[in-house]
Amino acid sequence: MTDAQARWNHINKLTGRTGPFAGPEFEPNSEKGRKFLQEDCRVLVIGAGGLGCELLKDLALVGFRNIDVIDMDTIDYSNLNRQFLFRKEDVGKPKAEVAAAFINKRVPGANVVPYFGKIQDKDDDYYRQFNLVVAGLDSIDARRWLNATLVNLVSVDEQGEIDDPDTIIPFIDGGTEGFKGQARVILPRITSCFECSLDTFPPQVNFPMCTIATNPRLPEHCIEYARVVLWEKTWNDTKFDADNTEHMKWMFDTAVERAKEFNIQGVTYRLTQGVVKRIIPAIAATNALIAAAEANEAFKVATNCSGYLNNFMMYNGVAGVYTYTFDYEKKPECLVCGISEITYSVKPDATLQDFMDALGADAAYQLKKPSIRASGKSLYMQGALAQATMHNLTKKMSELVEEGDVLDIVDPSLRNIALSMKIKWQA
Repeated sequence: MTDAQARWNHINKLTGRTGPFAGPEFEPNSEKGRKFLQEDCRVLVIGAGGLGCELLKDLALVGFRNIDVIDMDTIDYSNLNRQFLFRKEDVGKPKAEVAAAFINKRVPGANVVPYFGKIQDKDDDYYRQFNLVVAGLDSIDARRWLNATLVNLVSVDEQGEIDDPDTIIPFIDGGTEGFKGQARVILPRITSCFECSLDTFPPQVNFPMCTIATNPRLPEHCIEYARVVLWEKTWNDTKFDADNTEHMKWMFDTAVERAKEFNIQGVTYRLTQGVVKRIIPAIAATNALIAAAEANEAFKVATNCSGYLNNFMMYNGVAGVYTYTFDYEKKPECLVCGISEITYSVKPDATLQDFMDALGADAAYQLKKPSIRASGKSLYMQGALAQATMHNLTKKMSELVEEGDVLDIVDPSLRNIALSMKIKWQA
């Protein structure tokens, strides 16, 4: 046996013989299984940070060769303590490019192709190329967008039934927060999707524009005002980069000045970083464990040598080592894979701003930047039409709609899915 053959001997043992947990369609053929992993299967890894570095390493070492990786971030000094594919001289460089180069150099035969940018930059045809999508994202919004994209790629008939199983791209998702984490296998339109479990994630704190602009009370209000309003006024078309020292210093100094104006204490550089980056504590060991679970599921899905996770695994390492797996059921009223219209109760005298704030705070929806239309007219639109529709924010809902009216709502986190919401007055 040559060195090259011996390198994958552990894979051959799994794909070359059957077992009690093998799938019904599994054919013990080490050469066939190896060929699919190393030549035919294309895997897309989303994220090249704490989870992403572990995922790229694990996937390459279990035999996947054709891997694409997307990440929009550059390397910061703070990444070096756990994102082991990076070195001091890599600071400031794109994570995706450096991680891909490292894996290609370290694992013979690996072909990792990087893309430095957002997942939203790619169209549907790009995502259709892949046999598997494996995510190592720390952003709930990005995971929602990706989930909606993969669900929309599944071809269905007029009754909503799948008419082309080949359009199903398995989505293996994972996330960590400190000593806790989870991994799951999502088969779009077959199993529960990411949106079905959205209410298990606490909504990120968002502050109403009217509060941070006219009546700030917290240091976080001052930081958000500097980020949302003053940055664009001062820097015009320059995009804020939380990893840029000059940008972060400006944000901190500006927030301090804003706090002094309203006699607010507590704006610190660390708090400024936490607010603008939405920092979640990262533990290297947790990243390694969850990434290993994801890579294991990817291997099982690709080879069918064993039944894959059905469909959710949670891990808690706070007071020991605890794991639990269960079947997360589909949510009938899911915004992405469930019913097309939902009913929402709101008080008639609530303002449109109150209604939008409620949609953002509600764990089941968590809509950050909704655009809302009703009966062919725009109630509030994001972007270029925001100024023209802003006067509606202070109007009562009863002035804008009637009970039973259906609102058409779109939000960036749901990609191009339009949510139909029937209004019911709350006593």
